[in-house]
Amino acid sequence: VQLQACGGGLVQAGGSLRLSCAVSGIIFNNRGRIMGWYRQAQGKQRELVATISRDGTANYSDSVKGRFTISRDDAKNTVYLQMNSLKPEDTAVYYCAASDTRGSTYVFWGQGTQVTVSS
Repeated sequence: VQLQACGGGLVQAGGSLRLSCAVSGIIFNNRGRIMGWYRQAQGKQRELVATISRDGTANYSDSVKGRFTISRDDAKNTVYLQMNSLKPEDTAVYYCAASDTRGSTYVFWGQGTQVTVSS
């Protein structure tokens, strides 16, 4: 199983980035599977940023609601995170994750991609 995340980088506050996570080795569009994006800032706990279910239902943490958009392309087995109006506090390593087929636990993880937002 591989979750290959990319798209991170250095951006000024107010800018945008789009993260991608290509998934292989599992049934990406399994009915119960949920895809998610987490982030972990230095010295802080990992935080769930956004999730998306097979039917496209998305949920966001309050800290990113209205600025970030999660989406998926089942034809490409890829999940995206469009990040707009970035703030310095969004600086973190971002990880994509795939749940088990019941949607209860994230069991597969990508390697992480660094996002740095300068003020």
